[in-house]
Amino acid sequence: MNLTDQYFDRAHEIIGERTPEEKKYDNEVLLWLEKTGKIRKAINTANKKHPNEMLQYNEDNIADIQEHYEYLVKPHEDHKEIG
Repeated sequence: MNLTDQYFDRAHEIIGERTPEEKKYDNEVLLWLEKTGKIRKAINTANKKHPNEMLQYNEDNIADIQEHYEYLVKPHEDHKEIG
């Protein structure tokens, strides 16, 4: 297994299995995070579009949530640099 495959396998272990609905929600958050640069705006917009996957946040967990979504973007950015 090459280094890139190992990296993506590890990322998959951290993120875990996602349902199609969860993936749509995550993609919506990532879209709005890219557009606005604001995690709260991104979550609020995704919550409106995908209320069954609604994510609740507060001051205690917002930083962790932002790190999670930044991590989701990282493998894609790294892959663009590699490929």
